[in-house]
Amino acid sequence: MERRSFLKKAGVGLAAGAVAMPAIAQNAPTIKWRLASSFPKSLDTIYGAAETMAKNVSEATGGKFQIQVFAGGEIVPGPAVFDAVKDGTVEMGHTASYYFFGKDPSYAFDCAIPFGMTNRQLDAWFRHGNGSKLMGELFGKSNIIPIPCGNTGVQMGGWFNKEIKTVADLKGLKMRIGGYAGAVLSKLGVVPQQIPGGDIYPSLEKGTIDAAEWVGPYDDQKLGFNKVAKFYYYPGWWEGGPQLSAYVDAKKFAALPKEYQSILMLACSDAHVDMMAKYDAKNPTALKQLVGSGTQLRQFPKPVMDACYKAAMELYAETSAKNPEFKKIYDDYKKFMADQNLWFRIAEGSYANYMYGAK
Repeated sequence: MERRSFLKKAGVGLAAGAVAMPAIAQNAPTIKWRLASSFPKSLDTIYGAAETMAKNVSEATGGKFQIQVFAGGEIVPGPAVFDAVKDGTVEMGHTASYYFFGKDPSYAFDCAIPFGMTNRQLDAWFRHGNGSKLMGELFGKSNIIPIPCGNTGVQMGGWFNKEIKTVADLKGLKMRIGGYAGAVLSKLGVVPQQIPGGDIYPSLEKGTIDAAEWVGPYDDQKLGFNKVAKFYYYPGWWEGGPQLSAYVDAKKFAALPKEYQSILMLACSDAHVDMMAKYDAKNPTALKQLVGSGTQLRQFPKPVMDACYKAAMELYAETSAKNPEFKKIYDDYKKFMADQNLWFRIAEGSYANYMYGAK
């Protein structure tokens, strides 16, 4: 079924069909919300997911439910989106929850943790495991309902001004890296830097930082990182399937008509799938263009990956020992991921590995 057709039917509860839509629109209240994004408008993928969601909501309600999207900095800075929704400054936000791991590392599970689940695995945990329940309980303490609204898929390992051949090459490296991964890399001597996406290029250009990760080829090319760093590493082990989330003020959501609640959830779900599909469509061409323009593609050596994995497991054990909330979520997440990896290794992995080598 086409996306637009699906959303038209979703706006009337799927059963009645698009013909009955004007009747619902006539009886429904006119509601206008504001959404604060953590991202700049120039990134049509990540920022664009919120606009896709808002457009879907408007179309499905005949224009009665309007959500105006504001880029990072237009209402609040990108890192302030959590508090803006919690405090009622805006009705909605769109962000990556691992940005707020400083408040509580447990928030990272709503987005990505190092050596964590892929997009599809995370979707399975949220929809058919305990992910949605556990995140709902965690965010509910701050009057926020988190709704999955985008995923980038496995990210790249970032841009470096020198080759990383051994674990020793990480020591003293000043790297822009988001989320929980910075704490892992700190164990190996990296000096993590929290820098917004729009400030990464000048920081690399001036030598303020030695390396930076963002997302993947499509976004990285748009931001011009290949002009200021030579080596492009993979994989981004800290982001195997980073999820973006729409934050909704829980009180405002409860006050919505039931039809609007369903439409909002469905619109987020559609934007969630659309973002991943867009990255999958755009990244291959961008990667070929980057390599064609002189970018040196490199895979992290296995000893480096192994050292990072060991550091991550140590960090999870340390955090679990002192944070009961984190331990409760991590134990459930880890068990679910173990089963997922077993299944994906047998079916998806073996098929993919054959196809990648087939001529």
